[in-house]
Amino acid sequence: MKTTITITSRGVVTLPLSLRKALGIKAADTLIAETTPDGLLLRPAVTLPVELYTDKRIREFDESEAELAEVMQGLPPPGPKPLRRRRRG
Repeated sequence: MKTTITITSRGVVTLPLSLRKALGIKAADTLIAETTPDGLLLRPAVTLPVELYTDKRIREFDESEAELAEVMQGLPPPGPKPLRRRRRG
């Protein structure tokens, strides 16, 4: 799909609705702009949410690890199961 786009004096580019729909671009999406030998390439940016851990959240992690350690104490140590020989009779 080709379309003509105008850049405002402030450098703002508006992507036509038909183009946004075709590409699945929504308001507040982030795009990466890069130059190529053919011109300008706009592509969606992959963004991942980041959680900043509060002291309370860190305590929750510590408590969960302590609970897990208690449960693990009652289990046999990890390792391969012993082989059992079949009796011939």
